[in-house]
Amino acid sequence: MTEARAKRWTVADVEALPYDEWTRYEIIDGELFVSTAPGDRHQGACTRCTVALSVWNDRTGQGVVLAGPGLVFSEHDAVIPDVIWASRARLVAIERADRLRGAPELAVEVLSPGAANERRDREIKLRLYSNWGVDEYWIVDWRTQTVEVYRRRDGQLELVATLGAEDELTSPLLPDFRLVVGRLFDWP
Repeated sequence: MTEARAKRWTVADVEALPYDEWTRYEIIDGELFVSTAPGDRHQGACTRCTVALSVWNDRTGQGVVLAGPGLVFSEHDAVIPDVIWASRARLVAIERADRLRGAPELAVEVLSPGAANERRDREIKLRLYSNWGVDEYWIVDWRTQTVEVYRRRDGQLELVATLGAEDELTSPLLPDFRLVVGRLFDWP
């Protein structure tokens, strides 16, 4: 008796799916992950992170900040991080006509509710970003008002800090970037 094998999804398979503005498709190691449009607090944290990085980037001219870009790492690995930052040099290396193909220096994921979503961001995407060369990864949790900071050490992303609302977020990738973590979660 043969064991049924799960489909190993490719970028082409995902591109053939019908477009739905409320659905996000990602594949990691050929496994399809489907999620719905994020909620307001999730998007608020994404927007504040994008704005903070963009203000810094506009001042320094060091690279580009993108919200929700498609990143293709391989035929079986394509994701949509909430925010990325790529230096000008890295952008030249990974930018293609249709989407980015390769790792930015910084990837940011804002956690969505649900155990499956949290596992995807904390474990599966962490491993993906680590394996493909992202230098720094921030996991933003609007529920606990924390940011986990992972940095590349010895070829892998490792947790270096868990910052609370009163802490200041800085990065060796982003000279003079400073953000009090709680600003990410300001909500009326």
